[in-house]
Amino acid sequence: MPMEITIDEFQEVEMRVGIVKQAERIEGTKLLKLLVDVGSGTRQIISGIAPYYNPESLVGKRVIVLVNLKPRVIRGYESQGMILAAGCKEDEERGVKPSVLTVNDEVPPGTRVC
Repeated sequence: MPMEITIDEFQEVEMRVGIVKQAERIEGTKLLKLLVDVGSGTRQIISGIAPYYNPESLVGKRVIVLVNLKPRVIRGYESQGMILAAGCKEDEERGVKPSVLTVNDEVPPGTRVC
């Protein structure tokens, strides 16, 4: 059974709409380096979705970004957030590829997801 959290704990998670401005593969890895406009500025986000996405196909997409995740260095690159996707490691083991969560409407970057 999944761990339950309170509504107050959920409200501490800050997700915002971001627009992917640039995307490129990090050579020799399964990582993409993305520059994402999250309304208050541009974030560099390192994501392990390179086996599933052509970088160019992500440019211009409105994605959901976890913006209050503590930055961390991945393979020498600072990641300043997380792109959300449906499908995790346990799903991959069942043959489900990650699917980046996107917004179809013209929602401005920085719009809070709640």
